[in-house]
Amino acid sequence: MLIENAAPADDKMKDVALPPPPPEVNGNRAKSDDVEGGLLGQPQPQPLQCAASANPSRRPSLELCRRVALFITMLVVVAVLAAVFAYFLGWASLVQVVVVAAAVYLCTGRRYRWFYVAAKTAPRDLRAFTRFLRVQWMIHGLAKRNASVPDMFRDMAAKYPDKVCLMCEESQMTFAEVDAYSNKVANVFLEHGYRKGDVVALFMDNRPEFVCLWLGLAKLGVVVPLINYNLRLNSLLHSVTVADSQALIYSSELSDAMKDISKQLPSKVALYSWSSTPNNFSHGLAEKNLTALLHNAPSTEPSVPEKPSFNDRLVYIYTSGTTGLPKAAVITNAKFIFITAAIRRLSGFRNSDRFYCPLPLYHTAGGCMSVGQALLFGSTLVIRKKFSASAYFSDCLKFECTVAQYIGEMCRYILSTPAKPEDTQHKIRLMFGNGLRPQIWKEFVDRFNIPAVAEFYGATEGNANIVNIDNTVGAIGFVSRIIPAVYPISIIKVDPFSGEPIRDKNGLCIPCAPDEPGVFIGKITSNPSRAFLGYVNKKDSEKKVVHDVFTKGDMAFLSGDLLVADEFGYLYFKDRTGDTFRWKGENVSTSEVEAVVSNAAGYRDAVVYGVEVFGNEGRAGMAAILDQEDNLDLQAIAEGVRRALPAYARPQFIRALRQVEMTGTFKLKKKDLQAEGFNPSSVKDKIYYFTSKGEYQLLTDAAYQEIVAGKIRF
Repeated sequence: MLIENAAPADDKMKDVALPPPPPEVNGNRAKSDDVEGGLLGQPQPQPLQCAASANPSRRPSLELCRRVALFITMLVVVAVLAAVFAYFLGWASLVQVVVVAAAVYLCTGRRYRWFYVAAKTAPRDLRAFTRFLRVQWMIHGLAKRNASVPDMFRDMAAKYPDKVCLMCEESQMTFAEVDAYSNKVANVFLEHGYRKGDVVALFMDNRPEFVCLWLGLAKLGVVVPLINYNLRLNSLLHSVTVADSQALIYSSELSDAMKDISKQLPSKVALYSWSSTPNNFSHGLAEKNLTALLHNAPSTEPSVPEKPSFNDRLVYIYTSGTTGLPKAAVITNAKFIFITAAIRRLSGFRNSDRFYCPLPLYHTAGGCMSVGQALLFGSTLVIRKKFSASAYFSDCLKFECTVAQYIGEMCRYILSTPAKPEDTQHKIRLMFGNGLRPQIWKEFVDRFNIPAVAEFYGATEGNANIVNIDNTVGAIGFVSRIIPAVYPISIIKVDPFSGEPIRDKNGLCIPCAPDEPGVFIGKITSNPSRAFLGYVNKKDSEKKVVHDVFTKGDMAFLSGDLLVADEFGYLYFKDRTGDTFRWKGENVSTSEVEAVVSNAAGYRDAVVYGVEVFGNEGRAGMAAILDQEDNLDLQAIAEGVRRALPAYARPQFIRALRQVEMTGTFKLKKKDLQAEGFNPSSVKDKIYYFTSKGEYQLLTDAAYQEIVAGKIRF
């Protein structure tokens, strides 16, 4: 379902009314001594009888009436649920659910086990299903109104004008101030001739104005690519051009990066500089001073020629995908609203919550899931410009936050900080994010007194997200074992090396059994919330779609991520297929890094892959470079990667290859190199590591042991 060991059930159960499920404390079931040696072992009090039932002659007829009433009630409940299901997802989906449920029942040899699993997971599924219905009901109403993100924000601004909307360390903006600032932005660009469907890119670090700028452009229906402020040179240039940007807003702190690509930008791209302080100087890029323009612009609601609609494009969010340079994933108003509402309902957020977000706002996690809680639901969002492990819970305490966001790397960094009183003095009732390692999950929540964790999984460009709603350690969500078709996701068998789906004799994909790893897919249906919007580049989008999945002609989004589901439907992340690996909480595209490394090494053959480093999450980048003459210029490579790549994408290890083995298609055997790792005692080639000084130094056995022991850290 959306969002993400006991004895067999007794098959001799009679018509006994089941007691309600036990209460829950902090997402976990409250323990009781009633099961063994407690109340169940004692004589139970007899229920009170009404006068009619006291007459023995009337008991059979009364019992029959009760059974009939119970049967009718069950039929009514089933009918209502079926009607609601059909209303939101269609009659075809309802029929599919019924057929699948019947097939599961009839084809399962150990049917008693299925009943046990169903009974065990029914409360979880029902809770998630009802929450998901609330999301669908809201989305349905907004679609009928043709409402956009700016429309929903206007409602919040009218409802909470004086409430703090956005905070960033020492500054803050109320809903009324965010509305006024975004109106100024809209009026400036409206006067400059920008209209619905135009594209204006945003290149800026974390700050409240980042949100105000794209929100103001959204009021015109202008699409805003949110560009990673770590990008430089070719990656930055590509991000601007692939979105077909007509203009670009950049903050003055990033002017040097803009100067590096200014001569290569298409002539149609107009530049707007923004500064946190009024200024009259120019960066020499023929840019317009947006700060001055905003100062003189009216703060009234703009009169737009064409109103943005529910299904219009809102922003582009970049993802590395599996190969190549950053890809611009399409986020419509509908998708932004759905992502925000789904994580809110399924995780149990409240309007009164104050959110702490130290994540980049150019990513979906921070820029949609957290920003959306403020814009669409009236919560307060605390933004941090850059993540600090030592200040994480101090900030939460200082700003009185109740919900905090993370990625897995953050949790490990926070856990490694010295203990201090703020660790448990905060008011955090829930943390949500993705990538919290099962190995540190319990230690983390125990040390920092975290009542609940909502671990989610999803892809920016994808059509399926899942959430762990019941604190199951390590799980990223679940799929129902009773009616799996309710939320159309699945795990299919793939080739472990190529990532290509394995098909049966009929040419269809093969679903994985419990505890069998496979690739996570999201089935593409006619329902708007299940649509696959993909990337701006249609060819890139086509690569992420698999056809003829379970029936001829059907389609699904292929995530490229390996997951495994247990017997109860809980999903666990295993690995990534393809060439992309994850480091420092970011996805790294190896082909992009390979191009930079090859150029810096004098156009030598080079391959990049991820290797596991003990005690670190994800995989550190390692570049294998052909060096048959032992004359590799390590200084030039270090300078090249420092200049062209963000810190998380720079190779932490370099392997100088004296001999090279090619595949049949004339490619270096990356898998073999990856398997050999970076242990100098087992690899004949020289290996170098990236030091804290930004240089590559020979990796000795002693240095390797220090890395393994955590004394040398990356």
